[in-house]
Amino acid sequence: MNGVLIICHAPLAHAMRQCALHVFPDCGATVAAVDVQPNLSPEETLATARIALQQLMDVPQVRTALVLTDLFGATPSNVAQKLVDGVNTRLVTGVNLPMILRAVSYRHEPLDALVARAVSGGTQGVMQVAITAPQNQKRIQHHDPDTHFHQQ
Repeated sequence: MNGVLIICHAPLAHAMRQCALHVFPDCGATVAAVDVQPNLSPEETLATARIALQQLMDVPQVRTALVLTDLFGATPSNVAQKLVDGVNTRLVTGVNLPMILRAVSYRHEPLDALVARAVSGGTQGVMQVAITAPQNQKRIQHHDPDTHFHQQ
């Protein structure tokens, strides 16, 4: 099984982990989070991330890990690049909630397959949603000033 380590600007990593636990209450041991604090150096953050990854890899069923970060080129991603080895750990940036839920759902698959699932979940979770345009709605005549019409 794969572990999932989320490294993001504070408080995003822990918030995303909490969302994953809301949907998958049994994933707590295999999903970890490191919030990058603005007052800590990258070296301190890397030390914290190494501890979190080691604790995740110490879970008996975890053999490999997927590391997810929020923004390529920022501190979380730069720290994660120093953390992952490309063999037992892989890195994907641009994390969003659909990506995390997909990663948690398929954490039992091989690491390469999990990376592909996470990326597709993240990209498929981003879409423009059409709304009903006001010009398509029937106009209401306002004769009574005490009557309030609210759209739902």
